[in-house]
Amino acid sequence: MIAKRFRFHGYGSLKFVYGKGKTVRTRFLSLKYIANTRREDSRLAVVVSKKISKRAPERNRIRRRVYEAARSQWPEIVPGTDMVITVFDERVGTIPADELLTSISELIKLAHLYK
Repeated sequence: MIAKRFRFHGYGSLKFVYGKGKTVRTRFLSLKYIANTRREDSRLAVVVSKKISKRAPERNRIRRRVYEAARSQWPEIVPGTDMVITVFDERVGTIPADELLTSISELIKLAHLYK
């Protein structure tokens, strides 16, 4: 899990990313992002809908796996970026960790968010 200061708090901040952000997508995941000049730190949210899994523990496990994979990439991400990763496939909960890490790094490359 990433530190609390790197996560979103409140609906309004996500609304800003959804309204004005750009999107890149891979097979399992999508990344919506926008530069936020008001913040020095980047922020990340992971969205797993009930379409993916009806059970909350399964959605939480998927969310934790994505957060952990993103945390390992965190030092290389451009500061001051707001990002929302949306999960589109329940297989994210069962794929190997290295494949998930590759998918997230591919998203970050597509969005040109590496330093």
